Amino acid sequence: MENKKGLLIILSGPSGVGKGTLRKEIVKDNTLNLGYSISMTTRPPREGEKDGVDYYFVSEDEFLRDIEDGNFLEHAKFVGHYYGTPSYKVEEMRNKGINVILEIEINGAKQVMKKVKDDGVISFFLMPPNFEALENRIRNRRSEPEEVIQERLNKGLKEMTMTGSYDHVIINDDIQRAAEEIKSIISNKLAMMK
Repeated sequence: MENKKGLLIILSGPSGVGKGTLRKEIVKDNTLNLGYSISMTTRPPREGEKDGVDYYFVSEDEFLRDIEDGNFLEHAKFVGHYYGTPSYKVEEMRNKGINVILEIEINGAKQVMKKVKDDGVISFFLMPPNFEALENRIRNRRSEPEEVIQERLNKGLKEMTMTGSYDHVIINDDIQRAAEEIKSIISNKLAMMK
């Protein structure tokens, strides 16, 4: 029997909205057959991050070579560092029937939605309950200088108006509730595709 192609699940939203925390919660659900697409970046690892688990940490030269070779589903430069989704890894997983979660920023999500046109794509825009919550999350990371924090906040403010091109908008006011809402939507989409 041939594997049914897996879904491509886009989790996007402003920096600091809790994409990573939410993704970790969602992938705990074994009934959804989820895989996580690990992004590639040129930024240095934050404390506790592991290469090949949280990101593929690479040099700028290596990243630029991959752009030239067309190896990304999406890529962007943000606060001085490149980020991208290796397309071959995503397709490999989807072809095995795995439902792949992309945890990506908004420009990347737009690129993916433009490139991948099959009906197995579902997109979620994560919204903070309010701007103060977003600012607190970014500041509480305590991993970046003030000018980077300001850049993230300014970008986040603009991004919170870009919900229109997504299938679903989820308010991330409570991790458990938001995760349950997303899992329910994914389950319904999978049931419709059977």
